[in-house]
Parts: sequence; C-alpha cells; structure tokens
Amino acid sequence: MMLTSENSSSHPMSFILLGIPGLENFHFWIAFPFCAMYAVAVVGNITVLHIIRTDNTLHEPMYLFLAMLAFTDLVLSSSTQPKMLAILWFHAHEIEYHACLIQVFFIHAFSSVESGVLMAMALDRYVAICFPLRHSTILTPSIVAKLGAVVMIRGVLWVSPFCIMISRMPFCPNKVIPQSYCEHMAVLKLVCTDTRVNRGYGLFVAFSVVGFDIIVISISYVMILRAVLKLPSGEARLKAFGTCASHVCIILAFYIPALFTFLTHRFGRHVPRVVHIMLANLYLLVPPMLNPIIYGVRTKQIRGRVIQGCCGKDP
Repeated sequence: MMLTSENSSSHPMSFILLGIPGLENFHFWIAFPFCAMYAVAVVGNITVLHIIRTDNTLHEPMYLFLAMLAFTDLVLSSSTQPKMLAILWFHAHEIEYHACLIQVFFIHAFSSVESGVLMAMALDRYVAICFPLRHSTILTPSIVAKLGAVVMIRGVLWVSPFCIMISRMPFCPNKVIPQSYCEHMAVLKLVCTDTRVNRGYGLFVAFSVVGFDIIVISISYVMILRAVLKLPSGEARLKAFGTCASHVCIILAFYIPALFTFLTHRFGRHVPRVVHIMLANLYLLVPPMLNPIIYGVRTKQIRGRVIQGCCGKDP
C-alpha cells in the first residue's frame, strides 16, 4: 500500500517500481539472466581492478583509465541491479523517496563519468598512436588523475541539480514508476507542475556531456585513422587498429543503447513499453558486463594474469 507524507512536504514517502510491465508472469525467470550478467560484471570488474592495482607494470595511462572504467561500471550496475532483482524475485516493489532520488543521482552521475572515461581513453589512444615517443611524458600519472577528477566532478556538478529541482516539486497522487529503477524522466512524469525547466536542463546536460564526449572521441579517431594510414607496412597498420578495437567495441556497447533510451524517453511514444524498459535495463548492465570481458580477451597482460591466477601457471 502506498503511503504519502503526513507532514507539510508535498513529496511521497515512497514510490512503486513495477519492474517490467507486460512481463509480470515471467519476472521470476527473467531475473536469472540478469543475475548472471550482474555477477559477471561484478566479478569481472573487481578482477580487473585487482590485477591493475597489484601489477606495477600496468600502472600506465591505458590501464589506469581501464581501472576508472571498471570502478564506474561497478557503481553503475550496483545502483540498479540489487533492487531490480528484489523486485523480480521477491516482489519488493516499494522504494523510499530519498532512496529513489539517490538512485537517480548515481545512475546519471556515473553514466556521465563513464562517458567521460571513454573520452579520456580515446585521447590516450590518440596520444599513444600519434605521439608514441612522448606518450609517457604527455599522459603522466598526475595528468591521468586530474582527468579522472575532472570527469568525476563534471558528473556530480551536472547531475546534482536534477535531484535538487525534483525534491522541491509537488507530486501527483499516482506514485507508480513503470520500470525497474528510478530514472530522471520517469520520476519527472509523476510531478504535478510545469517541468519544462527540468526537461530543458536534461537536454542541456545530455548534449553538453555526451555531445562533447562524442565530438572529442570522433576527432581523436579521425586523427588516429590519418596517422595509421600513413604507416609504411600493413602489419603496423593492423597492430595500430588492434589497439583501438577494444575501445571501439566498448564505445558502441555504451552509446547505442544509451542514446536509444534517452530518445525514447522523450520522443518514442510509439516504441512498445516492454522494448523500452528491457533496453533501459540492459543499457545499465550489458556495458559493465562486456567491458572486462572485452579487455580481458584482447589485452595480453590482463589475459595473462587471469590465466596465471586461475591455472596457477604462466600464460
């Protein structure tokens, strides 16, 4: 039963998360693949963090950015999946008001951080391929740490107004959120007042963060492509492209579902709800699951450490 605030506040005590509307009869079974993907994401990213932390030879820009990505993926997936599994398995649909706003903050702040880390990784690839002899002097550990701090601060500063503005708005009697987690636009639809400022700010954040990052990534890869095509041998070109393949796969896995979710929330009135909600759930889970797998398979140093740890022998 939904409770409303008995004090002067206009916000509810809690919301109801429906899970995956239209597939209620299959919630129990749907939870198993989501649980498996979440387990892979947690184990994989913790493994990547442990390997990079304990191996001094991996304290280079590429691996430091990969560690940032792994940490971000852990936070991003853990901000939604435990509650989602509780909904699907134990029918724990209710979420407290402030917990919902905290979830909104973590989802959007760390989505911004992930986008920023992907941008920083593109810059790292650009410097490594276009200025290989100066790579270690341009991207020093201090510069890498500063880039990580800027990306984190940007996410916090840009997303905090979402929660502040929502917390000061009155809500309608309907407190049902027709998905598995609290997302800015989903919560905003329950507000009983003009939300044009919030929607406008949301578009500004999306285009200023993701738009900027995609532009920097695109320019970096255009410059990389120009530099690679100038290499004298086909083997050298293939090796250069190989160093970027993992990063390109991660970029596509993150941005394609993210952009689809963003656009359908605002303009996709004809997209079936179940399709939208399933993709919204996968967008926060598939990249954190795939990232350690992609880098684990394609990065010799990490792959070797995993084989050594599992089999007790040198790769």
